[in-house]
Amino acid sequence: MLPPALQNILTLECIPGLIIPMVQSRGSKILYSGGLAKAAGLSPDTIRHYEKIGVLPPASRTESGYRVYPASAVERVLVVQRALRIGFTLVELAEVLKARDAGGAPCRRVYQLAQEKLKGIEADIEALKRTKRCVQKVLADWEHRTQSAGAGQQSHLLYSLGDAVKNSGKRVNQFRRRNRP
Repeated sequence: MLPPALQNILTLECIPGLIIPMVQSRGSKILYSGGLAKAAGLSPDTIRHYEKIGVLPPASRTESGYRVYPASAVERVLVVQRALRIGFTLVELAEVLKARDAGGAPCRRVYQLAQEKLKGIEADIEALKRTKRCVQKVLADWEHRTQSAGAGQQSHLLYSLGDAVKNSGKRVNQFRRRNRP
Protein backbone atom coordinates (compact mmCIF):
# COMPACT_ATOMS: atom_id res chain seq x y z
CA MET A 1 0.00 0.00 0.00
CA LEU A 2 1.32 3.41 -0.93
CA PRO A 3 1.58 6.11 1.69
CA PRO A 4 -1.14 8.75 1.07
CA ALA A 5 1.46 11.37 0.19
CA LEU A 6 2.77 9.21 -2.69
CA GLN A 7 -0.54 7.91 -4.06
CA ASN A 8 -0.94 10.62 -6.66
CA ILE A 9 2.66 11.43 -7.52
CA LEU A 10 4.34 8.15 -8.46
CA THR A 11 4.73 8.11 -12.21
CA LEU A 12 7.27 6.91 -14.72
CA GLU A 13 7.98 10.50 -15.69
CA CYS A 14 10.86 12.45 -14.25
CA ILE A 15 8.46 15.30 -13.37
CA PRO A 16 5.49 14.12 -11.25
CA GLY A 17 2.21 14.91 -12.91
CA LEU A 18 3.71 15.33 -16.34
CA ILE A 19 1.59 13.52 -18.84
CA ILE A 20 3.38 12.13 -21.85
CA PRO A 21 0.82 12.54 -24.59
CA MET A 22 1.47 10.78 -27.84
CA VAL A 23 -0.77 13.03 -29.92
CA GLN A 24 0.48 15.57 -32.34
CA SER A 25 -0.77 19.11 -31.98
CA ARG A 26 -0.68 21.56 -34.85
CA GLY A 27 2.62 23.25 -35.31
CA SER A 28 4.50 20.89 -33.01
CA LYS A 29 7.73 19.35 -34.15
CA ILE A 30 7.58 15.88 -35.65
CA LEU A 31 10.29 13.26 -35.86
CA TYR A 32 10.84 10.35 -38.18
CA SER A 33 11.91 7.10 -36.52
CA GLY A 34 15.57 7.83 -37.31
CA GLY A 35 15.36 11.30 -35.74
CA LEU A 36 13.61 9.94 -32.66
CA ALA A 37 16.21 7.20 -32.38
CA LYS A 38 19.05 9.70 -32.64
CA ALA A 39 17.48 12.04 -30.09
CA ALA A 40 17.09 9.15 -27.64
CA GLY A 41 20.47 7.56 -28.38
CA LEU A 42 18.97 4.35 -29.74
CA SER A 43 18.69 2.62 -33.09
CA PRO A 44 15.69 2.98 -35.41
CA ASP A 45 15.18 -0.77 -35.00
CA THR A 46 14.72 -0.24 -31.25
CA ILE A 47 12.14 2.48 -31.89
CA ARG A 48 10.23 0.18 -34.26
CA HIS A 49 10.44 -2.62 -31.67
CA TYR A 50 9.07 -0.31 -28.96
CA GLU A 51 6.14 0.50 -31.22
CA LYS A 52 5.59 -3.16 -32.10
CA ILE A 53 5.36 -4.28 -28.45
CA GLY A 54 3.29 -1.30 -27.35
CA VAL A 55 5.83 0.77 -25.42
CA LEU A 56 5.22 3.47 -28.02
CA PRO A 57 1.76 3.88 -29.50
CA PRO A 58 1.50 3.31 -33.25
CA ALA A 59 3.15 6.13 -35.15
CA SER A 60 1.38 8.21 -37.73
CA ARG A 61 2.50 7.57 -41.28
CA THR A 62 3.39 9.91 -44.07
CA GLU A 63 1.91 9.35 -47.52
CA SER A 64 5.09 7.50 -48.43
CA GLY A 65 4.79 5.23 -45.37
CA TYR A 66 7.44 6.74 -43.09
CA ARG A 67 6.73 6.65 -39.37
CA VAL A 68 6.18 10.07 -37.82
CA TYR A 69 6.32 10.71 -34.07
CA PRO A 70 5.52 13.81 -32.05
CA ALA A 71 8.45 15.50 -30.28
CA SER A 72 6.99 14.27 -26.97
CA ALA A 73 7.96 10.73 -28.00
CA VAL A 74 11.59 11.55 -27.08
CA GLU A 75 10.69 11.98 -23.42
CA ARG A 76 8.61 8.80 -23.49
CA VAL A 77 11.53 6.78 -24.88
CA LEU A 78 13.86 8.30 -22.27
CA VAL A 79 11.39 7.33 -19.52
CA VAL A 80 11.45 3.77 -20.87
CA GLN A 81 15.26 3.74 -20.90
CA ARG A 82 15.43 4.94 -17.28
CA ALA A 83 12.89 2.33 -16.19
CA LEU A 84 14.83 -0.42 -17.97
CA ARG A 85 17.97 0.59 -16.06
CA ILE A 86 16.32 -0.12 -12.73
CA GLY A 87 15.00 -3.50 -13.80
CA PHE A 88 11.62 -2.99 -15.45
CA THR A 89 11.03 -5.17 -18.49
CA LEU A 90 9.64 -3.97 -21.79
CA VAL A 91 6.57 -6.17 -21.26
CA GLU A 92 5.90 -4.50 -17.90
CA LEU A 93 6.44 -1.05 -19.36
CA ALA A 94 4.12 -1.77 -22.28
CA GLU A 95 1.41 -2.85 -19.82
CA VAL A 96 1.81 0.27 -17.68
CA LEU A 97 2.07 2.71 -20.57
CA LYS A 98 -0.92 1.22 -22.39
CA ALA A 99 -2.97 1.65 -19.21
CA ARG A 100 -1.77 5.24 -18.95
CA ASP A 101 -2.53 5.93 -22.62
CA ALA A 102 -6.06 4.61 -22.03
CA GLY A 103 -6.54 7.24 -19.32
CA GLY A 104 -5.67 5.06 -16.34
CA ALA A 105 -3.36 5.83 -13.44
CA PRO A 106 -1.10 2.77 -13.13
CA CYS A 107 1.01 4.28 -10.35
CA ARG A 108 0.19 1.55 -7.83
CA ARG A 109 1.21 -1.09 -10.38
CA VAL A 110 4.48 0.74 -11.02
CA TYR A 111 5.13 0.90 -7.29
CA GLN A 112 4.36 -2.83 -6.90
CA LEU A 113 6.68 -3.72 -9.77
CA ALA A 114 9.48 -1.61 -8.27
CA GLN A 115 9.04 -3.42 -4.94
CA GLU A 116 9.38 -6.73 -6.78
CA LYS A 117 12.56 -5.43 -8.46
CA LEU A 118 14.03 -4.59 -5.06
CA LYS A 119 13.21 -8.08 -3.73
CA GLY A 120 14.91 -9.59 -6.77
CA ILE A 121 17.99 -7.43 -6.25
CA GLU A 122 18.15 -8.49 -2.62
CA ALA A 123 17.95 -12.15 -3.70
CA ASP A 124 20.76 -11.53 -6.20
CA ILE A 125 22.90 -9.99 -3.46
CA GLU A 126 22.42 -13.08 -1.29
CA ALA A 127 23.30 -15.33 -4.23
CA LEU A 128 26.45 -13.25 -4.84
CA LYS A 129 27.42 -13.61 -1.18
CA ARG A 130 27.07 -17.39 -1.45
CA THR A 131 29.12 -17.37 -4.65
CA LYS A 132 31.79 -15.24 -2.98
CA ARG A 133 32.09 -17.66 -0.06
CA CYS A 134 32.37 -20.59 -2.46
CA VAL A 135 35.07 -18.86 -4.54
CA GLN A 136 36.99 -17.98 -1.36
CA LYS A 137 36.97 -21.67 -0.35
CA VAL A 138 38.06 -22.70 -3.84
CA LEU A 139 40.94 -20.20 -3.78
CA ALA A 140 42.09 -21.44 -0.38
CA ASP A 141 42.06 -25.01 -1.72
CA TRP A 142 43.88 -23.95 -4.88
CA GLU A 143 46.53 -22.12 -2.91
CA HIS A 144 47.19 -25.32 -0.95
CA ARG A 145 47.23 -27.41 -4.16
CA THR A 146 49.65 -25.10 -5.99
CA GLN A 147 51.99 -24.87 -3.00
CA SER A 148 51.95 -28.67 -2.61
CA ALA A 149 52.61 -29.36 -6.29
CA GLY A 150 56.17 -29.62 -7.44
CA ALA A 151 57.65 -27.42 -10.13
CA GLY A 152 56.05 -28.22 -13.50
CA GLN A 153 53.51 -30.54 -11.85
CA GLN A 154 49.81 -30.14 -12.64
CA SER A 155 47.47 -29.20 -9.78
CA HIS A 156 44.21 -29.99 -11.64
CA LEU A 157 42.62 -26.81 -10.34
CA LEU A 158 39.65 -26.65 -12.68
CA TYR A 159 38.93 -30.36 -12.21
CA SER A 160 38.76 -29.80 -8.46
CA LEU A 161 35.77 -27.49 -8.95
CA GLY A 162 33.46 -30.49 -9.17
CA ASP A 163 34.17 -31.35 -5.55
CA ALA A 164 33.91 -27.73 -4.40
CA VAL A 165 30.52 -27.19 -6.00
CA LYS A 166 29.25 -30.58 -4.85
CA ASN A 167 30.34 -29.82 -1.28
CA SER A 168 28.70 -26.39 -1.25
CA GLY A 169 25.27 -28.06 -1.20
CA LYS A 170 23.70 -25.62 -3.67
CA ARG A 171 24.20 -24.45 -7.17
CA VAL A 172 26.57 -21.54 -6.85
CA ASN A 173 25.12 -19.33 -9.56
CA GLN A 174 21.47 -18.96 -8.57
CA PHE A 175 20.66 -15.51 -9.90
CA ARG A 176 17.15 -14.58 -10.87
CA ARG A 177 16.37 -14.45 -14.54
CA ARG A 178 14.28 -11.79 -16.20
CA ASN A 179 11.21 -12.96 -17.99
CA ARG A 180 11.77 -12.31 -21.65
CA PRO A 181 8.95 -12.19 -24.19
